[in-house]
Amino acid sequence: MDKYAVFGNPIKHSKSPIIHQQFAKSLGEQIDYRAILAPIDGFEKTVAAFFEQGGKGANVTVPFKEQAFALADELTPVAKLAGAVNTLKKRDDGSLLGDNTDGTGFVNDLLTNKITITGKRLLIIGAGGAARGVILPLLEQNPAEIVIVNRTVHKAQTLAKLFTGHGNVSGYGFDDLPFTDYHLVINSTSSSMNNELPALSEKHLSTCEMAYDMFYATQNTLFMNWVSEHNKAAKLLDGSGMLVGQAAQAYYVWRNKMPEIVPVITALKQGVLK
Repeated sequence: MDKYAVFGNPIKHSKSPIIHQQFAKSLGEQIDYRAILAPIDGFEKTVAAFFEQGGKGANVTVPFKEQAFALADELTPVAKLAGAVNTLKKRDDGSLLGDNTDGTGFVNDLLTNKITITGKRLLIIGAGGAARGVILPLLEQNPAEIVIVNRTVHKAQTLAKLFTGHGNVSGYGFDDLPFTDYHLVINSTSSSMNNELPALSEKHLSTCEMAYDMFYATQNTLFMNWVSEHNKAAKLLDGSGMLVGQAAQAYYVWRNKMPEIVPVITALKQGVLK
């Protein structure tokens, strides 16, 4: 049986094993997929041991995505620009391919929910790894503009510059953010994990058609409820679809088969998958 795993620290909370087992079942396949806790200072050794023991592929989560990036022998174009890897595949020659499926999973979730990206103005809150991983796949959908807003202006501007030549991307701090029409507002920060709100003024929500919180939740997050208070018409989405979507893309990278994601998202939201 082919062996796969997700590496992180902490990792006990991970839904990846049940999601991938569900994918395999739906495709009539059998896989061995487990969650592995890697020591903070021992990621490389732990992953190397897994592949030496016959592992075929791995998912990588917080805080090891940058280390996985360094570990890969070859990177996909998306992973290169993202500066992080969440999917490793051991190839026949023994080398490791590094990919980042977060952005594809995110964009596919938007498209599945019939959210139009083309020609829209997008506001991304936060300039960390989560934001960096989704910008290129978003730009491939030809939005009018992507604006990154972050507490540290320099970080937002530095991130924006990485995508020069790929599309219209700019970076601002919360205090100097232009008051303009943002159609899609995306929270890429970990604020919802701490039950906090990002430091964004509600005036930027008036034309919001959709608010997306990348944090996975079984019910509306604080951010989603806050947007709804100030804009009743805005569609609200949490990170469930992105979580399942990036996993499906990883499954495809490993096994060249794309699982159906909607039934798994539904089961996850209903608490059926535990």
